[in-house]
Amino acid sequence: MPERMVGKQAPRFEMEAVMPNKEIGKVSLEENMKNDKWTVLFFYPMDFTFVCPTEIVAISERYEEFDDLDAVVIGASTDTVYTHLAWINTDRKENGLGQLKYPLAADTNHVVSREYGVLIEEEGIALRGLYIINPEGELMYAVVHHNNIGREVDEVLRVLQALQTGGLCPANWKPGQALLEE
Repeated sequence: MPERMVGKQAPRFEMEAVMPNKEIGKVSLEENMKNDKWTVLFFYPMDFTFVCPTEIVAISERYEEFDDLDAVVIGASTDTVYTHLAWINTDRKENGLGQLKYPLAADTNHVVSREYGVLIEEEGIALRGLYIINPEGELMYAVVHHNNIGREVDEVLRVLQALQTGGLCPANWKPGQALLEE
C-alpha cells in the first residue's frame, strides 16, 4: 500500500532541465522554497508522444497566470534534456512543443518519479502525476491520471488559488467566491 504524501513534506528534488531560454540548467524544490514560491510539478510519460504536447503547450500558454500566483511550473519526464531540447526545437505543427515558458526537467535516473509514486518501473516512464507544493515544502495536492488522459489547466489553477486562500473552499468553489466558515 502506498504511503500518503499530501499534508507531508514533499520529496526534495534537483534535476537537470531545459530552461525557457533553451539552455540546460537545474531546477530544484529547495530553490523555489528559498524564493518563497509555490511549485507545480507535473510528470508526463515521454517526449514525442501525442497527448503530452497538448497539455505541455496548454500550461505554457497559461504560464503568466501561474506566475501571477507566485508559482513555478516544472514539467518532468524520464527522457533526457537533449530529447527535451529536440522536442522543444520541433515545430508545433509537427507534434513538437515550440517555445515553452517553463522548464522541462529530466528524471533520467527515475529517482524523482519513484519518490513521487508515478514511475511505471517495468516501462521506465512516469504516469501523469501533478503536485502542488507550498513555499514551506508541504505537498498540498496530488493527482495522478492514466497516461491516455491529459490534465485540465483551469482545474490546476483553481486548486492552486483555493490552496492559497488558506481557508475552506466548498465543492465547485471558484476564485472570488466566499469561503466556508468554521
